[in-house]
Amino acid sequence: MKFTYYGQSCFQIELNEKIFLFDPFISGNELAKEIDINSLRADYILVSHGHEDHNLDILPIAKNTGALVISNFEIIAWLQLQGVSNVHPMNFGSYDFEFGTLTYMQAQHSSSLADSTYAGAAGGFILKSEHGNFYYSGDTSLMLDMQLVPYYAKIDVAILPVGGNFTMNVRDALKATEFIQCDNVVGVHFDTFGYIKIDHVASIKLFEQAGKKLLLPEIGKTYEL
Repeated sequence: MKFTYYGQSCFQIELNEKIFLFDPFISGNELAKEIDINSLRADYILVSHGHEDHNLDILPIAKNTGALVISNFEIIAWLQLQGVSNVHPMNFGSYDFEFGTLTYMQAQHSSSLADSTYAGAAGGFILKSEHGNFYYSGDTSLMLDMQLVPYYAKIDVAILPVGGNFTMNVRDALKATEFIQCDNVVGVHFDTFGYIKIDHVASIKLFEQAGKKLLLPEIGKTYEL
């Protein structure tokens, strides 16, 4: 499983020769100015919720790649109005795709599109496949519903927000590892704005002291998970 970080909560996972791109927000992120959105490839684009820092670049990337866009019903309906036709709408529940079983799971967060269109409830994704399982929580606070994650899959790696203020902070993410029963975490949603800047050394040390691993990825870098 390969993970490439594009800043904020935008990342790519390559699994069994399929490319999954999550929450495309690049062109509006000064920290990701070296990333060319026109060079990105994707077989699937997954959008967790409606906020602009998770979908600003979805239209050009969807049109450039022809990827299947997966999100909640309301976001998919809005995308169809923008001319995106290769789509799959979900609500909280599971569906068997060719790549494996995808569960759209609730998150504790608000959600609306930049034009104030209702964007449905915020969520995250659990992907279970023969080639690896991962959980991306989307933007969320710490919540007891995370205890359901192991019911859906034994997670190899979790992608969790760690910036605080709008989402979980590092300490909350550490607690979340107990709920989801996964000690291997990739942190996202940090440093992009002043409200969510974190101390990298202290954050990694907090996980290490608990016998767990926190990766704070560099933008543009690919990691083998």
